[in-house]
Amino acid sequence: MSASSADRVPVTVLTGFLGSGKTTLLNRILTENHGKRIAVIENEFGEVGVDNELIVNAEEEIFEMNNGCICCTVRGDLIRILGNLMKRRDRFDHIMIETTGLADPAPVAQTFFVDDEMKQRLALDGIVTLVDTKHIWQHIDDSDEAKEQVAFADVILLNKIDLVAPPDVDKLEARIREMNPAAKIYRTHDAVVDMDKILGLGGFNLDRALQVDPMFLEPEYPFEWGGVYDLGTGVHDFVMQDGPDPAMNLVVMPVPGSDYAGLESAQLDAVLSFSSDEKVAAPGDTILPGHDLYQLRLEETGEKRFRITIETAGAYALFTEHHPEEFGAVLHGSGALQPAVSKAYKPDHEHDEQVSSVGLSVPGDLDQKKLNNWLRELLMEKGPDIFRMKGVLSIAKDSRRFVFQGVHMLFDGRPDREWGAEPRHNSFIFIGRNLDRAALTEGFLQCLVK
Repeated sequence: MSASSADRVPVTVLTGFLGSGKTTLLNRILTENHGKRIAVIENEFGEVGVDNELIVNAEEEIFEMNNGCICCTVRGDLIRILGNLMKRRDRFDHIMIETTGLADPAPVAQTFFVDDEMKQRLALDGIVTLVDTKHIWQHIDDSDEAKEQVAFADVILLNKIDLVAPPDVDKLEARIREMNPAAKIYRTHDAVVDMDKILGLGGFNLDRALQVDPMFLEPEYPFEWGGVYDLGTGVHDFVMQDGPDPAMNLVVMPVPGSDYAGLESAQLDAVLSFSSDEKVAAPGDTILPGHDLYQLRLEETGEKRFRITIETAGAYALFTEHHPEEFGAVLHGSGALQPAVSKAYKPDHEHDEQVSSVGLSVPGDLDQKKLNNWLRELLMEKGPDIFRMKGVLSIAKDSRRFVFQGVHMLFDGRPDREWGAEPRHNSFIFIGRNLDRAALTEGFLQCLVK
């Protein structure tokens, strides 16, 4: 399906490190009288999604992606959601993608340049990055994501300027301009900005993106290797030795040709397969060609064999999460088989393994005094390690939802709308470094009314 430039839907990517004010700005965008109908795609880092509950009621379409990162799923889920959105093209004029605070925005932007269907139907209008002027100094030197969010931005909002002395804001702006001299920079309080400064920018600056990263148009993938084999009918063994991980994901799918064109044609299907749920396979289990993602369990020591059953002879592509050489992996038929063609892919980026999320969603009412004491002690003790916290809580004897957000030692909580017919519940998430899941969960549960 082709479309002229005028027919393509503009897309804004909203990014910024944890706690920079993305949800606040998103609420402003959804409530301002700008005359646009906006579909929103959210991405959260962690197993419990709460952003959707923090967004004001609006007629706009809102889709939530959690327990993952758009930039790491290498657009599989994102492409799927965008494809479904376009089936309802008449219901919106603009798409807003809010990334997790730990996302590199570059792979999201790549979607609109390297995927043919997305390129024809959607146009990247720009990347808007929010910067927390009070806390960014704690991350800007040691977080690749924070640097990339600034480097790829078309517009940068220095937010929360009310919390920082003007000379310090000047110092930060000078540093930001060194990192990205081409971006437009605005200073904001509570993410208040004219909509025409962030919407309708007219296009992402691809040339500048290539200057920042010459490999910008080379997409990251959720797999590191792919190969095409000519396979006859029968059972073929995928033999693996010990390796660096206790599991590896694998997709086996038929392709139209045994040359590189066959491998290339299967890449997008493989991306979508890698964004789906895995089927666990132990040594000796059978793997069937198709679009299923298999997680090969490798806890056993020594040689491990997985059976790939081929019912129709032809060309088949294998895509593996890691390079086969790391596991001494070889495909066997009557003997060891070599791929007709193979390719090593640029792997997706990795987050700091010390950074994790702890989330909980439970029914019940909270004792406000116990909750306040727990949060105060928690922030005094662990505040520097808590990058972000947010949630929706049910306080005993209060008919209203209580919403809270926090960044490091700063905490803001307030009553929200009435619960009404909605079931009362508590959902929260903490994102930070070296978090103790058991202690956080137990501390929160102790605040419930017995």
